[in-house]
Amino acid sequence: MRWPGGPLRGTALLPASKSESNRALIIRALAGGGQLSNLSEANDTQLMSRLLAHPAAPEFDAEDAGTVMRFLTAFLAATGRHASISGTPRMLERPIGVLVDALRQLGADIEYVGREGYPPLQLRGWQARGGAPLSVRGDISSQFISALMMIGPLVPGGLHLQLTGHVGSRPYILMTAALMRHFGAEVDVQEREVHVAPQPYQPADYAVEADWSAASYWYSLVALAPEGSQLHLPGLRRQSWQGDQAIARLMEPLGVHTEFVDDGVVLRQTSERAARVAMNFTDCPDLAQTIAVAAAATGVVVDMTGLESLRIKETDRILALQTELAKFGAGMAPEGKDMFRVSAERLHVQGQTVETYHDHRMAMAFAPLALRGRLTVNTPAVVRKSYPFFWEELRQAGFEL
Repeated sequence: MRWPGGPLRGTALLPASKSESNRALIIRALAGGGQLSNLSEANDTQLMSRLLAHPAAPEFDAEDAGTVMRFLTAFLAATGRHASISGTPRMLERPIGVLVDALRQLGADIEYVGREGYPPLQLRGWQARGGAPLSVRGDISSQFISALMMIGPLVPGGLHLQLTGHVGSRPYILMTAALMRHFGAEVDVQEREVHVAPQPYQPADYAVEADWSAASYWYSLVALAPEGSQLHLPGLRRQSWQGDQAIARLMEPLGVHTEFVDDGVVLRQTSERAARVAMNFTDCPDLAQTIAVAAAATGVVVDMTGLESLRIKETDRILALQTELAKFGAGMAPEGKDMFRVSAERLHVQGQTVETYHDHRMAMAFAPLALRGRLTVNTPAVVRKSYPFFWEELRQAGFEL
């Protein structure tokens, strides 16, 4: 792929938020109804929708979708299903013990089919009990906390979570709470505690917002594009429940300004870039790859922290970034405890091939480098996980693919 030249301009269409969609699907199923509009076309959401359409099935395949594996496990447990749930080989390497331990304490009968602490799982019903505080680690994945929160209204006496350790991706916990309240639940989220009342959900309608995670790639494209570039992204809200709206703030020192308009945002490239900046990704880990590549390409040195969860994503994203950035003359080096410094004295794009490691975000994070030269992205179909029409949108924007 390559860019033929000139400023990047026009409008790009974004998918609906996968994070909102998957939560809304689970909550609607527990509420017993409601109309959901603008659901994500991402494979993860389509998979969730298909699996929830057959809740009495004996076997469920979550494929490579972390939210499907975690949210569906809690859903099946709390609704007393007898079923097995598995996934791809990579999914079977992603830990789920924190969630299983908590569900067992709430009355779920769950067994590991293979390795202790990892899928696949066998569920054999639910003898609900609750009321007592439940201690849950917050330093592995907020999806475990969200999965438990969403079944909270079904727990006798309500759900009382005590969060231990460092709590990552807090905006996703707040998003879960907001969607639950939209469907009639009573939820209170504190710094270290979450309370969910034993108050049934009520059917409700909901329109899903466009995806800020997907918008991040267009921010990167504007940052790397020729002078005078600007882009319109419809469907994004100023008052958003998505933590990845942080991309608007994070991209300012990399030379992209955000203007909110009635139907979304307009991105404008600026000449004001920082020489060096520190960024913490604890609350928005899915933005780390985008920022790392954009920083290397724009020459901004970024000290990145809050990357702990990247090791257990679709791939080891830290190792993948280090490997692929090195191909372009950039580095992502550890600097003391829990910090990585991304830098490139002179990044060059000269026909390199980017490996994606079965990770949709690797493909989309590196795609903007095509603005600097010819680039090949292996297994481009991985984007179907979250942004299935990404490549077509690039073609519409003027890229030669």
